[in-house]
Amino acid sequence: MSRYTKQDIIRMIEENNVRFIRLQFTDILGALKNVAITSSQIEKALDNKCMFDGSSIEGFVRIEESDMYLYPDLDSFVILPWHTQHGRVARLICDIYKPDGTPFEGDPRDVLKRTVRQAADMGFTFNVGPECEFFLFNTDEFGHPTTVTYDTAGYFDLGPSDLGESARRDICLNLEEMGFEIEASHHEVAIAQHEIDFKYSEALSAADNILTFKMVVKSCADSHGLCATFMPKPVYGRAGSGMHTNMSLFRGDRNVFYDPESETGLSHIAGNFIAGILKHIRGMCALTNPLVNSDKRLVPGYEAPCHIAWTLRNRSALVRVPASRGASTRIELRNPDPACNPYLEFAVLLAAGLDGIKNDMTPPEAVSANIYDFDREEREAAGIGSLPGDLNEAISEMKKDPLIRETLGEHVFRKYTEAKEKEWYDFSTTVTEWELGQYLNKF
Repeated sequence: MSRYTKQDIIRMIEENNVRFIRLQFTDILGALKNVAITSSQIEKALDNKCMFDGSSIEGFVRIEESDMYLYPDLDSFVILPWHTQHGRVARLICDIYKPDGTPFEGDPRDVLKRTVRQAADMGFTFNVGPECEFFLFNTDEFGHPTTVTYDTAGYFDLGPSDLGESARRDICLNLEEMGFEIEASHHEVAIAQHEIDFKYSEALSAADNILTFKMVVKSCADSHGLCATFMPKPVYGRAGSGMHTNMSLFRGDRNVFYDPESETGLSHIAGNFIAGILKHIRGMCALTNPLVNSDKRLVPGYEAPCHIAWTLRNRSALVRVPASRGASTRIELRNPDPACNPYLEFAVLLAAGLDGIKNDMTPPEAVSANIYDFDREEREAAGIGSLPGDLNEAISEMKKDPLIRETLGEHVFRKYTEAKEKEWYDFSTTVTEWELGQYLNKF
């Protein structure tokens, strides 16, 4: 049942002097887009009559098929905490529809909604809790981003060495005003790196929240004269930013990953779900770690996983089961990074887990030792594979996995792989500063 009706939204706009409403959506790569309207147009928007040109959006349609309609999700209505001199601003997250009134197959939000419906048909609700890391850097005299920082703090440090503390506090306060339940906020391992964790929710809401979170982080950082970046590895030799993804399945109020009678507290379904994730992870990496830069985070020495295994204990494995049991039983996937499109990431993770359940897959033995200490022969003997080494390999693995194609749909699958192949080509043909430094005077 929806929280808000059209009349509720119109009333809140009038009572709070909202003058502008952002109708938000994402392209297939996860970039947040919006069409802004004045409050006088809100009834038109709520009647699904606002149209935009889809030919200009990454991965949408050709110019001859360009008309698209925005269908606002009424429950996503929120008034942004910051004021402007021209009145308040609100936002609505929208689904994309075609002129014939059918959902647009290239809408990432619809990809997730389709997969969530598959889970619902099996009696499951998919809950997700992200742990989103980011960096706060100084800007230059023109306001452009840099990787310069005066921050000197490390893990869990506090001011005065944590120079991002004030910005992080404002981010949390703004998010709480927008309805987020903030569970933790702290400085991360790397200099200028931060993490803010908010409470898990149903998958579609969680994906919406990630896009909202990133928007608030960037806006608050800008108001402090800083630049916020969710780039996975902005600085060589320091830890990168991940987005550990915690997942659970519920039937009604019962967490089906929990079994109090088992030795580990994990149910048979939890094992199936883990097995499905491990089977399909190589095909998912172009979505969970979508940038050329993403794989520079997935290297030994920075607590980022490189190898395909699961564990009940240490943080060197790809999949970890945190110690909490009962309603809090969950599976943590540690390789995703915050540059991903959360709608597509959650869709393929859920599809992989459901595949494990449908086919009663059994996971390999859990690994208790530190995988970083294993050499190649030891990993091979233990049956531990590796994640793709770069984006090119990840795209190739994605193309080999029919479940990924089926989950995304032909349109998104084709447009996404085309965009990533172009990204890899552009990168691989670019002459970098490293190459010039290494070779220019030597040869």
